[in-house]
Amino acid sequence: MLLPVLVDCWIDNIRLVYDRTTRRSSNSPGVQVRVPGFGQTYPVEFLDNNRLTGYFHTMVNHLVNMGYVRNETVRSAPYDWRLAPNENVEYFQQLKDLVEEMYEQHQHPVYLLGHSMGCHYTLYFLNHQPQTWKDKYIKGFISLGAPWGGAVKALRVLASGNNDGVPMISNMKIREEQRMTVTNLWLLPLQSVRAKDHVFISTPTFNYTGQDYNRFFMDIGFEDGWYMWEDTKNLTGDLQAPGVEVWCMYGVGLPTPVTYIYDEKFPDEDPVDYVYADGDDTVDSLSMSLCKRWVGEQDKPVHVTEYRGLPHLDIVYNEKVLTQIQQILEGISETPEEIDARPDTRGKRTGN
Repeated sequence: MLLPVLVDCWIDNIRLVYDRTTRRSSNSPGVQVRVPGFGQTYPVEFLDNNRLTGYFHTMVNHLVNMGYVRNETVRSAPYDWRLAPNENVEYFQQLKDLVEEMYEQHQHPVYLLGHSMGCHYTLYFLNHQPQTWKDKYIKGFISLGAPWGGAVKALRVLASGNNDGVPMISNMKIREEQRMTVTNLWLLPLQSVRAKDHVFISTPTFNYTGQDYNRFFMDIGFEDGWYMWEDTKNLTGDLQAPGVEVWCMYGVGLPTPVTYIYDEKFPDEDPVDYVYADGDDTVDSLSMSLCKRWVGEQDKPVHVTEYRGLPHLDIVYNEKVLTQIQQILEGISETPEEIDARPDTRGKRTGN
């Protein structure tokens, strides 16, 4: 579907249509989009039917080797990643029903595990459940590579597109679809956690900070983006503590763009340079480390582990991460503050 010519059909099918009057998104006219396999693991193990694009497959295998059973004691809750939580109400009822079903079947509270934006989805879900429900049904929340303070990359995606390394698609082409994906607006950097003068997008005529989102959308010719961001910015923007025990794990020690520099062809050409900060190559550590603020904000413990040298996508199948998840599930209390995940190390652990 991503081949030239065919990709136009895919973009037209997968795009959302935003109505500025109703402030709602809908599928492209004549298109119905369904999420397959809710409650089963196959939708998240691989992202294609030919099993070429692995995602949670290694993790599910690890859990199965521990004694968990696919589609019984390890389940998945895939969602329409185009939609922010405010437009995905039915999904959260499905998720709640799944948790309760697993509890009733196995008489044990459930661990929730999310990766990247899935952590925001999980946080939104937990923030909307009564504490008594969470105390009964949820054992803990394991978050991997969560962009708690948003992702600077989202601004680059909206400005000039990003093909995520798929060479057959141009950034400009995929930008058509990416601008109509509401979650790309939801993940814009939170204004409240950044220096007001931090420049996210630099061009010869203007430097865009978190205070300039309105002008940014006007200048890139995407006025709907302002309204989509207004609709979603407060969904998890206050980072309300989830009210369950948390294990917050993420990569550090890798150069991660926090400023994209464009020439006079902005926004219709790729950035010509970057300013980097510490992170996991996709999300900067300032954003991911915001889970530390929950320490003391809730009664339940909050454990934070930073994995040095671990890229954003690798965290779901890294051996050292899987080992730590296994220890969490087995009730081992030690939670290291840092684990060295660089390939030439043996996993040095520090902290308690």
